[in-house]
Amino acid sequence: MAGTLAACGSSDSGQGSGDSKTVTLVSHDSWAASKDVIAAFEKQSGYKVNVLKDGDAGQAVNKAILTKDNPQGDVFFGVDNTLLSRALDNGLFQPYEAKGSDQVKAEYRVDRKQHRVTPIDTGDICVNYDKKYFADHKLQPPRSFDDLVEPQYKNLLVTENASASSPGLGFLLGTAARYGDGGWEGYWKKLKANGVKVVDGWEQAYNQEFSGSAGGKKAKGDRPLVVSYASSPPAEVVYADPKPSTAPTGVAEGTCFRQVEYAGLLANAKNAKGGKAFLDFLTSKRFQEDMPLNMFVYPVTEGAQVPPEFVKYGPQAKDPETMDPAKIADHRDQWVKSWTSLVLK
Repeated sequence: MAGTLAACGSSDSGQGSGDSKTVTLVSHDSWAASKDVIAAFEKQSGYKVNVLKDGDAGQAVNKAILTKDNPQGDVFFGVDNTLLSRALDNGLFQPYEAKGSDQVKAEYRVDRKQHRVTPIDTGDICVNYDKKYFADHKLQPPRSFDDLVEPQYKNLLVTENASASSPGLGFLLGTAARYGDGGWEGYWKKLKANGVKVVDGWEQAYNQEFSGSAGGKKAKGDRPLVVSYASSPPAEVVYADPKPSTAPTGVAEGTCFRQVEYAGLLANAKNAKGGKAFLDFLTSKRFQEDMPLNMFVYPVTEGAQVPPEFVKYGPQAKDPETMDPAKIADHRDQWVKSWTSLVLK
């Protein structure tokens, strides 16, 4: 999701997945884990972890599908509920029930008969706002999808391309959940008329265009509203030096869509045994509690604690939009096609 730390393990060690002592993880650019946590897995399991990052989540999933017959690695992490059916329908994963999967909270479990994927984390895709901008302009920040089309927010929002970006797609699905099959297109027409800006991915939207992020300030971004995550405000606090007493950004809670990320054993993994050991590790309490301050997501296993920064600056949305995975599967491609012609042309 919105993590910015470098991944542990080497991605150019010269060791491929065929080496029985190496397990290769394929993921999106936001994968991150503490070195000592990865080292503990390597010591306990006897496997060296190799990490390959493949761009935004949408790009990474598409590439994994294209290379499924001769995969780049053994485990894929980072397919979310917006793209899950595409991965499953294309036979990306082989069945494996991770040892810790019985500790995953029931609401996040899917594919219970075949166990092709394991839930690893959850978070909320939401509009974030630059507190200073709204204070300086004596303007109340938006709170809902409805607010975003009001004239006072014209030319303020930047979002990601729904056809290529996971948060961009999540935001589109949030509007479809909120306004229904017959209403979301009309909503996006209003949003386009109100000056929404669309860029390729999260990195560009958040760290270049958004005026409220540390990166956006350096890049002189001029959009005080961005589609990001409910956990982005604590990231702004954690990475700041010196740390502010309050987060410089806030979340419009009425714009949130619940995201769940999964991992799975790739169908033609060369080191399936190592891949299974790594999936077991991803559901362990140690990894689950390590995730929040590395990838800025919430754990999904019972009993895993979240850090105080999350409680204070990035609580989960109380009532996020959700959508049944079967409905996403049935409508996603057509919605994205319609969105593209409506918004980008």
